[in-house]
Amino acid sequence: MSDTHRPPPRFSAPYAPDDAAIAERLLQDARLGAETEARIDQTATRLIEAVRANDDPLGGVEDMLREFALSTKEGLALMVLAEALLRVPDARTADQFIEDKLAQGDFVHHETKSSAFLVNASAWALGVSARVIQPGETPQGTIGRLTKRLGAPAVRAATRQAMRLMGSHFVLGETIEAALTRAQAHSARAARYSFDMLGEAARTVDDAQRYLDSYARAIEAIGGAAGDRPLPDRPGISVKLSALHPRFEAVSHARVMTELVPRLIDIARRAKAFDLNFTVDAEEADRLELSLDVIAAAFADPSLAGWNGFGLAIQAYQKRAGDVIDHVDALARRLNRRMMVRLVKGAYWDTEIKRAQERGLDGYPVFTRKAMTDLNYVACARKLLALRPRLFPQFATHNALTVATVLELADDPTSFEFQRLHGMGEALYAQLGEDRPDIAHRTYAPVGSHRDLLAYLVRRLLENGANSSFVARAADYSVSVADLLRRPADIIGAAYNACHPDIPLPADLYRPQRENSHGIEFGERAALGKLTAAIAAERKTAPESGGTSTAEQATSAVTVARCGFKAWNDTPARRRADILDKAAELLEQRRAHFIALLQSEGGKTLDDALSEVREATDFCRYYGALGRKLFGEADAMPGPTGESNVLALRGRGAFVAISPWNFPLAIFLGQVTAALMAGNAVIAKPAEQTPLIAAEAVRLLHEAGVPASALHLVQGDGAIGAALVAHPEIAGVVFTGSTEVARSINRTLAAKDGPIVPLVAETGGINAMIVDATALPEQVADDVVTSAFRSAGQRCSALRLLFVQDDVADRMIEMIAGAARELKIGDPADPSTHIGPVIDAEAKQKLDAHIAQMKQEARVHFAGEAPAGNFVAPHIFELSAAGQLKEEVFGPILHVVRYRPDRLGEVLTAIEATGFGLTLGIHSRIDDTIEDIVDRLQVGNIYVNRNMIGAVVGVQPFGGSGLSGTGPKAGGPHYLTRFATEQTVTINTAAAGGNAALMAGVE
Repeated sequence: MSDTHRPPPRFSAPYAPDDAAIAERLLQDARLGAETEARIDQTATRLIEAVRANDDPLGGVEDMLREFALSTKEGLALMVLAEALLRVPDARTADQFIEDKLAQGDFVHHETKSSAFLVNASAWALGVSARVIQPGETPQGTIGRLTKRLGAPAVRAATRQAMRLMGSHFVLGETIEAALTRAQAHSARAARYSFDMLGEAARTVDDAQRYLDSYARAIEAIGGAAGDRPLPDRPGISVKLSALHPRFEAVSHARVMTELVPRLIDIARRAKAFDLNFTVDAEEADRLELSLDVIAAAFADPSLAGWNGFGLAIQAYQKRAGDVIDHVDALARRLNRRMMVRLVKGAYWDTEIKRAQERGLDGYPVFTRKAMTDLNYVACARKLLALRPRLFPQFATHNALTVATVLELADDPTSFEFQRLHGMGEALYAQLGEDRPDIAHRTYAPVGSHRDLLAYLVRRLLENGANSSFVARAADYSVSVADLLRRPADIIGAAYNACHPDIPLPADLYRPQRENSHGIEFGERAALGKLTAAIAAERKTAPESGGTSTAEQATSAVTVARCGFKAWNDTPARRRADILDKAAELLEQRRAHFIALLQSEGGKTLDDALSEVREATDFCRYYGALGRKLFGEADAMPGPTGESNVLALRGRGAFVAISPWNFPLAIFLGQVTAALMAGNAVIAKPAEQTPLIAAEAVRLLHEAGVPASALHLVQGDGAIGAALVAHPEIAGVVFTGSTEVARSINRTLAAKDGPIVPLVAETGGINAMIVDATALPEQVADDVVTSAFRSAGQRCSALRLLFVQDDVADRMIEMIAGAARELKIGDPADPSTHIGPVIDAEAKQKLDAHIAQMKQEARVHFAGEAPAGNFVAPHIFELSAAGQLKEEVFGPILHVVRYRPDRLGEVLTAIEATGFGLTLGIHSRIDDTIEDIVDRLQVGNIYVNRNMIGAVVGVQPFGGSGLSGTGPKAGGPHYLTRFATEQTVTINTAAAGGNAALMAGVE
């Protein structure tokens, strides 16, 4: 079989290799000869001076950054305004939004430093608005007075026009036809364009089809206007894979390859027909391997042979960039074809850092220092230049030093090109064009509506407005040219400086208190394969649960625990904490074992199961770290001389821990380890549906060092739990479950004679999310689908009731329903499954009954189909009023209510009327609205502009009030004290005849 008929080799490289090792290699090759460096300085200086001397009457990003730096309130307010304003359809919300943001900056007294029309017009419009809307005035009072003076429409018009003016300068056209017309007007100055059809990643099949059609239409239009010049001197189009598939993710690999590859081949053929440059844009690091698989499959299609226009973008801030170049070169060589490669710095840096931290990875897939990215960019440029003509390098940069360096490294000026973003780098490349007319550059030109273009603009401003950005520094006249010419190698100096000192590795995120739990990136094929193989091996062995306990055994467990309490309470706190650390270590070592159990017994998907093991691990380490401090040395209290006063915490006795089935490992261990760390002996009673997980967790704690006398497992149904609660000798109860059971436990404890013991209860809630017109629909869809349907909706924090402003409700609901339709329901052992089964047949029966009722009483927006078994598909129902939902529905069922913006107060009243207060989501860009909601509602956990599940131990302490629980919050700094008693010891140190310490200090 020839190479061209074999499946292409799959890309493989370490996901997050060590920065220092990479730096050592890059630094060895970074130095050029003295004469070469001098020429680079000369060229770069000339380009920098051109940027600073730019007197373009319209202006560009450099002018915007000069006027409104992102380190100022004005700059930040402007960024938020730009991101959201033009998608707000109703006047009231727009007025509130404009007032909110203009009040955050001093636009009234802002004196423009630039003569650029763009900047002056924007500053003038914002200043007019700011003079009308003064900080501190309420929307109601302000808008009322404005109507009598300038009028609210004038304010809206001025601010919207400022936003449109900015956007129109950075986006070539709202349609491809308009963009082509504008490009042709500038064709003498920049003949090469790559058109980027703006838009977010697809959330629905309809989104993907719309983007596919948009690409196809754009290719026809571009090709029709392309003329007869040969490649590479032809226009092109950039394509985003995530726009062409609603589940472009590593775990959906098989589906993506089946559905997306033919789509990509189809539009590539269209581009080939016009001999265009066709670039597949870069995605986030977790999608790199998937992207390369899709690209390789499409590129290898025989119908694309003989065409040199196919290409892709590679991000130099990714540590794997050099490996990607090698992979692409091998692919092109194997197929005996050429490929175009756009080398960029990278646009998702902050997202990559956050994701790695959240995932608990061993390192970062991107460099944490800008200088390392610049260093790697030049190394990648060298590699690309060496691989000509098979690869045609396209160097996308606005950095004068990088441009000058590439010019020195290259020889044949026709064998590569530079690229810049439309609206940026104009002065730099104009100067380069004068000095080196033989060097080509291509303009990367965004095309799209105002609604899409301003979100794009914000990303560009963030990317180029950071303090470390060359564009931002070049716009700052206080930064000398010499500083701008400092080489990345000089900035780094030595390999040990490769990492940013203020960005800890994910494992060290919570140090010095504790270590972060370890996770994996599902987008790293090797790591995912290793984990799934280990899980499969664990399924071959079935642990023992120990069987159901009798009432007599439950009583005996309390008695034995009471006997074991003193020895455990007397164990030093540091020893108890060390045992919990050991338990965390064992959990991570046996991760695959517990994931297998969580999947088979709890119906957890891979993502949920891994997250739960990590949460359980975090509980062990967090409570251990807190306990060392709280239960170590007694706290000395202030007082008069001659007296010692200390306050100490100690255990209460035998504590009963009753945990639920929905988090059978994390909540079980969270309760147990908290009680143990406080010095209590524990009788643990898990849910009857998940006995094996609890049994294995108790075995692990015993192995870690918890004495058998201090920890007892009692299995059984609710009757066994009731018997434990009623026992006269228990010292407290910690419970997670339904409000009804919590009430029953409370009554039982109150009815007993004897000591008054604490109840720590965390129950559920009719959790709501409020979405106004300023929210980004794609972000809302992601967060609603995650909050309502992940874990089959079986989280106490899950979203049950969604309030959407009526002005945007149709579009929001349609997108949410479309995204829900793409979720895969099935075997939780399959990594591609998004929703597993509900816990048992009884739960399914109850949910099915509610669905049937809602189909009669509410409007159905989505009713998914579930396979046979204990599966319940996502459903979305629209209610006429929030009061129709009278109780928590514990499954993947979302209820939606529309609201008018002038009736937000009624929405808050409806939420209060439920009596619950566990979690709340808010999607809004109006800070005043957010603050008003937060101040009004007594809710334990409020999440703004993100999903509302997955509270992280020690980061988002979890728990509610009212019908949602007693507090204190699990995973928070006050939790352990509820499991303890306080003891004050006062000693008269002068009792022996006088205060010797005081007397010794008298002069």
